Amino acid sequence: MSQHSETTYATVPLPAGFPADVAMPRFVIDLGQRFADAGYELALVGGPVRDMFLGSDVTDLDFTTDAKPAAIQQILTGWAHAQWDIGAAFGTIGARYGDWIVEITTYRDEKYDPDSRKPEVIFGTELVEDLRRRDFTVNAMALRLPDFELVDPFGGVKALVAGVLETPGTPEQSFSDDPLRMMRAARFAAQLGVTVSPEVAEAMKDMASRMVIISSERVREELVKLMISPKPRRGLELLVASGLADIVLPELPALRDAQDDAHRHKDVYDHSMQVMENAIEREADYVDSPNFVLRFAALMHDIGKPKTRRFEAGGKVSFRHHDVVGAKMVAKRMRELRFDKDTIKAVARLVELHMRFYGYGDGEWSDSAVRRYVTDAGDLLPHLHALTRSDVTTQNKRKARRLAAAYDDLETRIEQLAEEEELAAIRPDLDGQQIMEILGIKPGPLVGRAYKFLLERRLDDGPSDFAASKQALLDWWAQQPEAQE
Repeated sequence: MSQHSETTYATVPLPAGFPADVAMPRFVIDLGQRFADAGYELALVGGPVRDMFLGSDVTDLDFTTDAKPAAIQQILTGWAHAQWDIGAAFGTIGARYGDWIVEITTYRDEKYDPDSRKPEVIFGTELVEDLRRRDFTVNAMALRLPDFELVDPFGGVKALVAGVLETPGTPEQSFSDDPLRMMRAARFAAQLGVTVSPEVAEAMKDMASRMVIISSERVREELVKLMISPKPRRGLELLVASGLADIVLPELPALRDAQDDAHRHKDVYDHSMQVMENAIEREADYVDSPNFVLRFAALMHDIGKPKTRRFEAGGKVSFRHHDVVGAKMVAKRMRELRFDKDTIKAVARLVELHMRFYGYGDGEWSDSAVRRYVTDAGDLLPHLHALTRSDVTTQNKRKARRLAAAYDDLETRIEQLAEEEELAAIRPDLDGQQIMEILGIKPGPLVGRAYKFLLERRLDDGPSDFAASKQALLDWWAQQPEAQE
């Protein structure tokens, strides 16, 4: 969201327990008065109220009202710079005022039929009843407008002070109404640093199987929000402990199956969590932060290990090709969660490449190997840098220093070669048109084969002039069956 530089702010006093005062966009006060003048209630609700109490910046403005959608639209006409129907059947109208986007929802009650993915929505008339149907008490608070009167019937402020996640009613009823709230509990643990109450934790275990009725898209959105939270490990561990991960992300708890009783190798589950946390610490040095692609690749980089674990002679354990197997597994899981193709491709590629660096610390890479490392990573090279460095979790300080120094050297080599060769865009020294002219062939698979040969030559030997490249192409062509026809 933009900084809303043209928005006029007013300082408003908040109830006891909140910051002494807060700068609120003046249009919020005006909007509350507009609804009051039309004979309706309007309240700022949920996340914005919670965030104000925590002293966090308020970036989203969600309102609730006793006005029905048609009345909301009428009140907004002449005030909003634009408005649209987000879902009138669900009671929500969206509007834009300057750079701000607001959502206004009619008081409502909603619940899921046990076998349905779609909630049944019934409009309500009372603010307290609307708050009662919300997920957690920390989100079941409202500030009536335009006077900013706190409505907190279920102890949301008390829960925030205690750092505990509770439900307005029973957890069983809340999670039955919308099972996604169980994942949301994990997300809030990661986002707000709260713990779930014993009752909530028990209900999550008992009702985890209800998640099967929730659409993959909704699960995906909660997972992304969890992963880009400040402390995703807290939420992920809650998903695993509750059994929810067995349904929505089974590859994660399966990492515990890669451990053996004799402890002949590191705990893969704990290692994966640590790599993710390392990546979070490093991400700002390499990529935009928070970065879902890097964090999720770090979490999932070893998911191929349970399937590839082998006990070798002498008691050693191997995980041959776990990188390739893991890449296929993470792509499959992300497709089932309806991620877009680019995100799937990026995460899977990082999982596939996360072992490329190892071995470099025992000897200097050739220029050819450095070129291939850069070319195979492509635009993901910064992500791969962060992931590879984060994958070092050894307690052996000497080994850790050696690997860090080796990667420092690799990055230096990449920079040096990049200055000489423009590594980020390595291409053969001849293009497709030149290949066809030199060989006297038409467009088709042969051109692709010749192009691939020249690219391999470029990666191995570096750039060369036209004459040398032409001769190499002709020598290659002379060995092809098609040249003899």
